[in-house]
Amino acid sequence: MIGTFASTIANTLVTVPLAAITADLGAPLTAGTLVVVAFNLTCAAMLPIAGWLGDRIGRRRLFLISMVGVAVGATGAALAPNLPTLVGFRAVQGLSGALVLPTVLALLTAAAAPEHRGRAVSWWAAANGAGQAAGPTIGGLLADTTGWRSVFAVIVPFALVAFLGALRLLPHDEPRAARLDIGGALTLTLGTVGVLVGASALGPLGPGSPVVWIGFGAGSLALGAFVVVERRVARPFVPLGLFLDARFVRSSVAALAQMLCLTAILLAVPLFLLAEFGLPAREAGLLVVAVPAAMTVLAPVVGRLTEGWSPRWALRCGLLVLATAAGALAWFFATASALPALVAVCAAVGCGMALTQTPAATGAARSAQLAGSGAGLGVFNSLRFVGAALGGVVVALAVGDAPADRASVVAVALVCAGSALVALAVSFTGRVRG
Repeated sequence: MIGTFASTIANTLVTVPLAAITADLGAPLTAGTLVVVAFNLTCAAMLPIAGWLGDRIGRRRLFLISMVGVAVGATGAALAPNLPTLVGFRAVQGLSGALVLPTVLALLTAAAAPEHRGRAVSWWAAANGAGQAAGPTIGGLLADTTGWRSVFAVIVPFALVAFLGALRLLPHDEPRAARLDIGGALTLTLGTVGVLVGASALGPLGPGSPVVWIGFGAGSLALGAFVVVERRVARPFVPLGLFLDARFVRSSVAALAQMLCLTAILLAVPLFLLAEFGLPAREAGLLVVAVPAAMTVLAPVVGRLTEGWSPRWALRCGLLVLATAAGALAWFFATASALPALVAVCAAVGCGMALTQTPAATGAARSAQLAGSGAGLGVFNSLRFVGAALGGVVVALAVGDAPADRASVVAVALVCAGSALVALAVSFTGRVRG
């Protein structure tokens, strides 16, 4: 859990102090966005193969390697003399973070008995929520008090504690002779990266940009090639049957919708508060902390609910709450101006996300385990990153270059509500196999 927190907070710490970083390094703010993009793209590129690596070299060993990478990346970023060096070490952090996500899920589901698997996965969800909540707030405070380099340095102790704890406490697991289907791994990775590049460029460059079309086009071709390649090999990188398993599909779609909502709301609400009320960035960030804070606090409760109730119905309940809360957020933006009401609505959004995240991760882990595919968890987490990228696209298209007004944030909230309803509809399709 400490390792999960370290890798999650490494992604979210830089959003608030980004302007200070670029100013100190003498780089334009537009170039500074590479600090964020470098982490996300390298993480997404590595995720499909991370699950296979856990099978191939052992999950305990891979977790230890990932913590070394997180610490090295954070140290290098803290000492970076210029922007290219900083971007390079952010890529190291992204690669290391990709190793953490599926590895931790696999470790938890392997260690927990089936009747306690939901509770175990809920702690993974809590660590993710804590990283989301702490990142922007701690990043802003550290940048203002001790300088932006401390934003990266603070990650190192968490990574070292996780490394030493894993070295002492995690049981040894035997590596599996998992042959790498190079064609499948390469086409899936290229497809994921292409889609993310296209989605990331859609907002700032517009739908007519060649980068958008090339990204989506190349990504789609690579994913099509992935299907063709996997149908022809005896031991595919990811069994295509996994994509036909109802539990995996509904879990993945729900996780994608949840991450779309999380990213869009955490971006749009502070922008609106800055434009409408003139709040400082740190205060605007604190008002939306209720979203990830609720996710963190409720995660253990949701874990028990997932175990005691049908995970499918727990997931549906979460998506329904999320859609309702996002609709309430749209209503607030359209009619209200009392900030305490905003905190309450954000807390309700966080409740819906908490109720969605744990059963989605539990279902995906169960399906991947039955399919004997460590790479399946990498695919699941890749789809979570796609959802986050789409959340950014929604905000960019709705807000544009103008200050965020009520109409634009209402549109963002309604898209979030709609995505949750689509995922809810998907949860009623198909039958679980196995």
